[in-house]
Amino acid sequence: MSKTFNKVHAIRGMNDILPNESYKWEQLESIIKSLLAQYGYQNIRTPILEQTRLFARGIGEVTDIVEKEMYTFTMKKDADKVDPEDMLTMRPEFTAGVVRAAIEHNLLYERPLRAYAMGQVFRHERPQKGRYRQFHQLSVEAMGFDGPDMDVEIILLLARLWRKLKLTNIRLELNCLGQSAERAQHREALIAYLEKHVAILDEDAKRRMYSNPLRVLDTKNPAMQEMANNAPKLFDYLGAESKAHFEAVCERLQQAGIDYVINPRLVRGLDYYNLTVFEWVTDALGAQGTVCGGGRYDGLFELLGGKATPCVGFGLGLERLLELADEQGVFQSPQETEIYFVHQGEKASQVAALLAEKCRDAGWKVMVHAGSSGFKSQFKRADLSGARWAVVIGEEELAQNKVALKPLRATENGTIEHQFEVPQADLVQVLAERK
Repeated sequence: MSKTFNKVHAIRGMNDILPNESYKWEQLESIIKSLLAQYGYQNIRTPILEQTRLFARGIGEVTDIVEKEMYTFTMKKDADKVDPEDMLTMRPEFTAGVVRAAIEHNLLYERPLRAYAMGQVFRHERPQKGRYRQFHQLSVEAMGFDGPDMDVEIILLLARLWRKLKLTNIRLELNCLGQSAERAQHREALIAYLEKHVAILDEDAKRRMYSNPLRVLDTKNPAMQEMANNAPKLFDYLGAESKAHFEAVCERLQQAGIDYVINPRLVRGLDYYNLTVFEWVTDALGAQGTVCGGGRYDGLFELLGGKATPCVGFGLGLERLLELADEQGVFQSPQETEIYFVHQGEKASQVAALLAEKCRDAGWKVMVHAGSSGFKSQFKRADLSGARWAVVIGEEELAQNKVALKPLRATENGTIEHQFEVPQADLVQVLAERK
């Protein structure tokens, strides 16, 4: 006697997207792809699995992602013989992998590149609303472009996306992280300041005080807010060139009519950023308020073994964006089909299948009822499908080489036409005339 098999459930934090929701994803992705094409971005698709050292080097070894959130494993059974190149990680974000691909395939040899990646990423977090272990991300990268104009173009692209999705409760926050030498000076001053306030630092802040002190300022701990607000400001350590870059970004945004707030504590969670960083934030998602974040990462190519290459980009979580857009009624429930074939008997089923193929050749969305249930249940299913027409083939229609066309939806003026018959050979033409 076989044992009872327990049901298999999806892994916590890794969700199914079912047909009653997937149409929203398809529509959102279509809007995004159309917009990116307007700005000249091309799609790039990188592997889900990369060498762990790519992310440790690119993202930063003392970031939350690398320290706590990556799904990492090795293919070697003997842990003592594992080489760093044998350690593999499921991508927690796209940018490092896209830059790796650009270096490996010399994608910027002839000219700068605008590229985007879209798909699943993985982080081992505690699942909660708006935060999952497998989620979907859009990553947009403008590689080989320096100057403030591309920083602004990236932000304008996002502002256009918000308009397309009818999002209004969303605001832009900006900061400037300067260059590495300027951050080093600020880092010394910040560490000295934190050492004077070590008594009020939480354990996470104490751990980061020397390895990544800038991230201490990004704390959400209420007890540390006043201390963080009074900490030395990075902006005070910026040189003339960095300030000029940031001022140019702000000026161009003002010219474009984009409102923003300068947030001196905005540092982002990844080590590769420099100069401009930004976040689009909303109050409509509770604690998970950041919809999108990005900035300039001019040093990442060199960190990963390439030539110095100026870059700017952003990452956007699609789950949060979809939730916001859905509240605005952006997505339209799709029509399953336009024509539904209702039939009775084996011969009628065969004729329905052949005529359905001809209708599909003409570009119609067509469904043929499966099985041999009665006309009443078939018409009920036809109506639920959203079809405009039911094509009926019974004994009488077969005998006369005809089909009956039954309108299932009212016309624009609210009237419903009566059922009528047409020769089988004329079906596609009649449907085209009434499209």
